[in-house]
Amino acid sequence: MSEGEVVLEFRNVSFRYLTGKDYALRNVSFKVKRGEFIGVIGATGAGKTTLCYCINGLIPHHIAGYMKGDVIVCGLRTRNHPPRDLAKKVAIVFDNPEYQLSQPTVMEEVALGLENLGVPREEILRRIEKALELVGLRGLEKRSPLALSGGQQQRLAIAAGLAMAPEIMVLDEPTSNLDPMGKDEVFEVVRKLNKESGMTVIMVENEIELLVEYADRLIVMDSGRIVLEGDPRKVFEDVERILSLRIKPPQVTELTHELIKKGVKLEGIALTVEEAYSYLKGIMEVGT
Repeated sequence: MSEGEVVLEFRNVSFRYLTGKDYALRNVSFKVKRGEFIGVIGATGAGKTTLCYCINGLIPHHIAGYMKGDVIVCGLRTRNHPPRDLAKKVAIVFDNPEYQLSQPTVMEEVALGLENLGVPREEILRRIEKALELVGLRGLEKRSPLALSGGQQQRLAIAAGLAMAPEIMVLDEPTSNLDPMGKDEVFEVVRKLNKESGMTVIMVENEIELLVEYADRLIVMDSGRIVLEGDPRKVFEDVERILSLRIKPPQVTELTHELIKKGVKLEGIALTVEEAYSYLKGIMEVGT
C-alpha cells in the first residue's frame, strides 16, 4: 500500500447488540489513512468499544447482534473475514492487560499468536526479539507476566499484537487501570510505533491531556454517532460543546477558554501546559 492510502473505512455502520434495545453505533462513517494517529473520545456508552470490536471482526463474527453497513480493513470486508484473518492486519489491546495475558513467560506470551498461525520457529524468535525491543521489554523474556508492573503488562500486550506484524494497532482505553508512570510508558511506546515505525494507531482514551499531544485527528462520539471530527485544536475550539457531551477537556484548555471569555487577549485556546505558559508569558511581557 502506498503512503496515504486508506487502511480502514467505516461505511454507514450501525450495530445493535442482541440483548440491547438501542443501537450502540448509528450510521458511523469515517476513513483512516496509513500512518495516522486517531484518538477516539466520548462519554461512557458513546459506542467507542463497540467501534473497536468492529475493526478486528469480533463484530459481526463473535458478538451477536444486528449490523448494517460495512467495515473495510486493509481491503478486507470484515463480514467476509473472521478475526483470525484480520489478526494479520489489525491488533487490538484492551483496557485490562490481565485479560489478554495467559502464558507463563513474557516470551511465550508474545509467541502464542504466531504459533497459532503456524509461523516457523526462527521467524517467531525474530519477531519476539523485535517486538520486545520496540516496547522496551528486552531482557524480560523469562519473566512471568504477572510479575510485571501494570505499565509493563500493557506494553507486553502491545508487543504480542506487534509480533503479528499488523498494519493497524487499536487500543481501547489502554491506560485506564494504570498509574501516571504506567500511562506515560504506554503513550511513549504508542508514539514511537506511530512516529518512528509508521504504525497506524486508533486509540480510545480518557486521558485527554496526553491524547491531544499525540493524535493527528480526534473522533468524538455520542450515543453511537460521530458528532465531531478533526484535528485536536479544531475539536476543542468549541469547549462548551465538548462539555455538553460530558467530556472533560484538558485543564489548560478550560483555563484559556475562560480567560478569553473574560476578555483576555490570547492567541487562542491552549492544548498543553507549554502552550498555555507561552501565551500567558507573552501577555505578562507586554504588560511590563
